[in-house]
Amino acid sequence: MNTLPTVENRTSTAAVPADDLSWTVVRMRAGERIVVNAPLIAAYQAASSRHSIRALKSDLEAFDLWCRRHDRTALPAAPETVADYLDHRAEKGSKPASLGRYKASIAKIHQLLDLKDPTPAPLVKLRLQAIRRRLGTAQRQARPLRFKGPVRNVERDAPRGLNVRALLESCAEDLPGLRDRALLSAGYDTGLRASELVAIEVEHILEAIDPEARLLSIPRSKGDQDGEGATAYLSPRTVRAITAWLEVAEIAAGPVFRRVNVRRCKARAAVRGRHIDSISALETWDLRKTLSKPAVPARVAYDVGAGALHPASVGSIYRAMIQRAFDRGALPDLTSDDLERVLKGISAHSTRVGLNQDLFTSGEDLAGIMDALRWKSPRMPLAYNRNLAAEQAAAGRLMAKLG
Repeated sequence: MNTLPTVENRTSTAAVPADDLSWTVVRMRAGERIVVNAPLIAAYQAASSRHSIRALKSDLEAFDLWCRRHDRTALPAAPETVADYLDHRAEKGSKPASLGRYKASIAKIHQLLDLKDPTPAPLVKLRLQAIRRRLGTAQRQARPLRFKGPVRNVERDAPRGLNVRALLESCAEDLPGLRDRALLSAGYDTGLRASELVAIEVEHILEAIDPEARLLSIPRSKGDQDGEGATAYLSPRTVRAITAWLEVAEIAAGPVFRRVNVRRCKARAAVRGRHIDSISALETWDLRKTLSKPAVPARVAYDVGAGALHPASVGSIYRAMIQRAFDRGALPDLTSDDLERVLKGISAHSTRVGLNQDLFTSGEDLAGIMDALRWKSPRMPLAYNRNLAAEQAAAGRLMAKLG
């Protein structure tokens, strides 16, 4: 078995940039001479989203590292190698959904290199089935961010618990606060995923029949890789929040949601100018030493970046908003223990789950929910509403009457 990869690029490997998938492939541990079809790899990258390419590269690098440490061949991989690798990842805490992705990534690179795919082998299927049987296949759901919190009637009930309204009202009027309010409000209105939310540009916001509302053009999304496009609704509340943010941040075009760098300048006491005769010959002569300097108060300065926020920052912003609202007493129903538990479950997906559940409790049918959130399959909206459906089903309604 070779100790070094024998993967070769059909073009010069020196010309391949480090962020190219080909660069990852040529460094993988191989057991035979493999020639990379560079045009095919390039075509795959052109047809895939950046997120998909990053995920594939990450999966391949992790698989290759494990193969090197365990003296296995990554390309072409044997079914035993794939099965053992999936077992290893399961032991390290990977969920069945993640294992399915790792398996798909290994299959994809074998297909792109015209190698025999080891993943359909019975051994791989049975070992993965055993893992799923042992761990279960239920995915951990992000904690929902519902507009009024866990209420039965989203229109009439007063807000309680963790709710979007309280978070919006708790935002400061400085630049970070204006940005965060607009981000959360737009995230709830549209149910966009993090990557889709940060991709919003000023040019995507369109006029609507309601003069106070707007429509949002969504050029591309996770479920729309071909770029057919979709449209979402922005409420007057969100329009006001976005308008305030754009005006103060002086953003007229390009990404709407951007990084805000905060510079905190300390206060400086007044300095009395020195008499010219007090300046020693041993000092550096500078006539400015005779000038007095006024006191400078502490201040905070903000710099708005030119590029869009990173998708990974959205969840962190939501969690920071919850912490600030709690500290200001805007979430009186939550204890410190509740807050700790809540923060662990909040992610950028929380607004999507929350909108999904609010639509369900307001009486919208599955078709309407799928249309509003641009679902291609009913599986996920049904999963998000599983607990609510149980509460509102026949048994739940009866038990509520019995008390």
